[in-house]
Amino acid sequence: RQKEEQQWEQLAFHYGLQRVFEVTWLPVQPRMRRYDYGYLAVRAAHKWEADLVYTRLPQAAVIAAWKRMETIYEVHDIPQGTVGPLLFRSYLKAPGARRLVAITHALNNKLIQIYNIPGSHPYMLVALDGVDVVRYRDIPNPVEARRLLNAERNLNMDVERFTIGYTGHLYSGRGVALMLEMAECLPTLTFMLVGGEREDVTNLRLKVESRNLENIILTGFVPNAALPSYQAACDVLLMPYQRKVAGSSGGDISKYLSPMKLFEYMACGRPILSSDLPVFREVLNERNAILITPDDIDQWVVNIEELRIDPDTRTELANQAKKDVKQYTWKARAERILAGLS
Repeated sequence: RQKEEQQWEQLAFHYGLQRVFEVTWLPVQPRMRRYDYGYLAVRAAHKWEADLVYTRLPQAAVIAAWKRMETIYEVHDIPQGTVGPLLFRSYLKAPGARRLVAITHALNNKLIQIYNIPGSHPYMLVALDGVDVVRYRDIPNPVEARRLLNAERNLNMDVERFTIGYTGHLYSGRGVALMLEMAECLPTLTFMLVGGEREDVTNLRLKVESRNLENIILTGFVPNAALPSYQAACDVLLMPYQRKVAGSSGGDISKYLSPMKLFEYMACGRPILSSDLPVFREVLNERNAILITPDDIDQWVVNIEELRIDPDTRTELANQAKKDVKQYTWKARAERILAGLS
């Protein structure tokens, strides 16, 4: 619960929601480290006789599963600290635990190894993140998309300039410094960085100004509902993750991450330049993306230039990505996770 609870319209725009459902706000205290939220959420679910609890929060997963409520726990990283592993082991033993969903095969395999879980364990399931492909139907070409953005968002973009895009957080390890170098090496191209928390955007803007980079556009935070418009305005989309990647709460998630932007980029029908991290190979290959050594600036610059002058390769990569992403819709993901449950 916040000082001013957000209305449905705000939440729908922020998260890109299309189906209306009731939202219940729960009073929690930061010092309780989400244990109060886990308890209150499970209590509410129990009260209205939920058929299933689906959560990323270990506290909620453990409470629900030990109350014998059918529970699915989705894991995005190896449990951290002292309490994390204890909660994880407790969930595996709980009578209500029905599924343990890992977002990548790399994470699934590591959990099996660390916690000595039998490979045929009925709880274990891999479900990579996904995308709502309907939102990317009939998007305009990059030039027209830039015209629309200028009209709607007052970005003052040069619609004819080849545009390189990135959407997402600006945390450490996302390749922000590398993108500044790219912009410096390619001054005649536009680089549009979409997203980031206010403090991160402010700090980045100071760096851009100190280096006199006039070909970078920083939009700041953009609600999820508007993201396809920004991605469509780009000729090429970047995923320059480094070998160590910070999550929202710190740590290093580079070995196990499944970024939603990956699937959005694929659905958008724009060529993707991505760091060649092993975990991305679960989805990407040389047919649907260009995979590059994370910190080799020369490789990034050369590949951008080659794509700029080669529209056929751009089209080939984009079409293959759009074809491949059809198996990663949210609907298909949900059906896979729920399959076999009573």
